[in-house]
Formats: sequence, structure tokens, C-alpha cells
Amino acid sequence: MADVVEEVQLQGHIIDSLLLPKVLDEILTRGGTYVIKDIRIGQRGTDPSQARLEVRAPNPDRLHEILNIIHDHGAVPVHAADCESVPADMDGAFPEGFYSTSNFRTQVRLGGDWVDVRDQEMDCGIVVDPAVRAARCVAMADVRKGDRIVIGLRGVRVFPEETERRTDLFEFMSSPVSSEKPKGATVREIAAAMRRSKEAGEKILAVLGPAVVHTGGSEWVGRLIRHGYLNVLFAGNALATHDMEQSFYGTSLGVSLDRGLPAKEGHEHHLRTINTIRRLGGIAQAVAKGKLTSGIMYECVKAGVPFVLAGSIRDDGPLPEVITDVLQAQAAMRKHVPGVGFCLMVATTLHSIAVGNLLPAWVKVACVDINPATVTKLMDRGSVQTIGIVSDAEPFLRSLVNELDLR
Repeated sequence: MADVVEEVQLQGHIIDSLLLPKVLDEILTRGGTYVIKDIRIGQRGTDPSQARLEVRAPNPDRLHEILNIIHDHGAVPVHAADCESVPADMDGAFPEGFYSTSNFRTQVRLGGDWVDVRDQEMDCGIVVDPAVRAARCVAMADVRKGDRIVIGLRGVRVFPEETERRTDLFEFMSSPVSSEKPKGATVREIAAAMRRSKEAGEKILAVLGPAVVHTGGSEWVGRLIRHGYLNVLFAGNALATHDMEQSFYGTSLGVSLDRGLPAKEGHEHHLRTINTIRRLGGIAQAVAKGKLTSGIMYECVKAGVPFVLAGSIRDDGPLPEVITDVLQAQAAMRKHVPGVGFCLMVATTLHSIAVGNLLPAWVKVACVDINPATVTKLMDRGSVQTIGIVSDAEPFLRSLVNELDLR
């Protein structure tokens, strides 16, 4: 039986970003073969390169599998055609054979033109409107019967971030995660990236876990908010609760932040905090009535910084602002993602991975955790734009604020 064949092409910085070797390796390891039909290598560092490959496989299924994998590395069929779409046959599910998105910039071909896909996000589908030549990512739960959903790979092309020349720390230090990295240089680069985002009018998103409060980091986060270096906050019930517990009782998880010792009946403080906020009607009301006078949540309310508190099964209370439906929490987070240029994740494994799934690949991410597995998991899920720092929360935040010179 003769091999089945498809010609694909790669463009961009495919040599120095190792995209071409990745594609060739994927073809071979998945049982295919290739012939390089044409290759043109840029003469200068800023010049793009391009290659045209003939991909062969023993059967159509194997070829489809190979094309599916190398497509995410930017390999697209040579013979362009419009994307194929079919109406969704039910609410809340994609049609069979739907195109599954990555977090890289993506275009679809409609009426002979390449159109950018809006709201880029991994693990979604693409809904198209051929009449106005528009396309956007759509989550599975948001599909409505009749939506035209892209199926297959035809007429879809991806622009991996690796095709851009690596020029800063975010590209060079984004894969291995180690406590041996030079933290001073990394903090300087993070501070510089935050300055660039602020100057460009982009939003800076913070994803924070309760260890920020436990380790004494609330003061530093407050400075970031007051100086405009934190514009959106994603967190959970625990971060907000223990932050306000600190304001009310001077404790976090019942432990005095001044003395480092358990306070008398301190184990009740977090629950009493939640009860107080619920009785007052919410966090903003607690600030307005003069009950809440310090901390991260106080600074958010005073500065008008929006926050999304996503709940979990283990939450006490929870606080009135906590969204207990996970799909509603996702939707609330998605509303704040457009316009984000930088994301700082500190000391929260589950929220970091969840938010990483929502961010397009061009949003730079810094993930800080005492456990290197948190950063590794985030990157394994596809957030390749992440740099990781193995550090406790408070020392990192203090260094960052000092680097930004926020007094």
C-alpha cells in the first residue's frame, strides 16, 4: 500500500527557535517520514526562514495524527483552502472532529482571507461567522446549537511564540525550573516587564494564594496596587479571608504575624472574619463602613481594582463575593483577560494552572512558588510563556517592590 502524502510549510525563526528540528522529530517518532523539498534560511538574526516539507505516513489516520501534532508548531498545508465549519447540533458540546485550539495566535481562512481568531485560549473550539468574516474561541459549555464550529485542520494556521526571536529572560529561562537560578536578575526582568506593560497601557493581572498573607506579603501587594502595578486580582476565598483576618485580628490562620505564635482562640479568627463580612453585606461595604481599613482587599476596593474570587469545595462561609459555580467563575475571569499584558502568579497551584489555561501565549507570565512542581505543572499544561521562581512569597514580593522602587 502506497504512503499518503501532504506538503506543509514552516515560516519564521524556525532555526534558532528549534521549531524545524521539533517538527522533523515529531514526524519520525510518530511513524512518518519526510523529504525537505525547499528551505531558505535567513542571513541575519532578524531575517525569517522558511521550509517546505513532504510528510509521508503509511495510512491516512497516521498522517492525520502527525499533521495534528506539527500543526501546533506552525506547520500548515501548502495548498491553502478555506476552513471547514459545521453547525453545532446541540448546546454545550462541539460537533465531532472539532478543531481544538492552543493558546498561540491563530488564524482561519474565510472567503480566501486569513482572519485572526479573537479571545485566543487553549482547549476551546472556534466559532465562525462567514458573513462578516469573524472568528473567536468558544468554550465547550458556551456552545449553542447552530453555532458554526470549525472542524479539522484545513484553513487553520498557528503562530507559535517560539517563531519570534528570543530576546529576553522570558524566552531563555522559560523551560527548566530550578532554585539555582539567579533570582536577582529574574526579579529585575519581571519588574522591567511590568513597567513595559504599565507604560503600554496594558493591565497587570495578579493571581494570589493565601501564602501571600501567611508569609507577610500583604504590605507589598498593597504597594503594587497603590502604584498602579496591579490592575486585576484573581484569587479564592482563602486569600481574601486571611487578608481581612490580618486586618481585623493581626493573625493569619490564627497565627500572629508580629510574633509568629498562635493567638488565643486564633483558630476561630478566619470564620469570625467571614461572618463579619457577611453581616456587613460584602467587602466593599466593610470598607465603606470603616470596618476594613487595611490589606489587599481594602486596597483593591479603594483603588477600584476588580477582583474575582473563585470558590472551591473546601471553602468556609464563603465570603459573599466568592463565585461558587466554576463555570460562572471562568466566565467572570474571561471578562478581565482582554487587555492583560502581564500576569504575576504567587503561591497558588490550582488558581495558577486554571488562569494559565485562560491566557493567550503572548501574555508574559511569572509564576512564583516555594514548590517547583507548581511551575512545572503550569508549563506542562501549555503555558510555555512562563518563567518560574522557586521562592517563598514574601521575600519575592519584597524584592519586586524594591526593584520597582515603590515607597
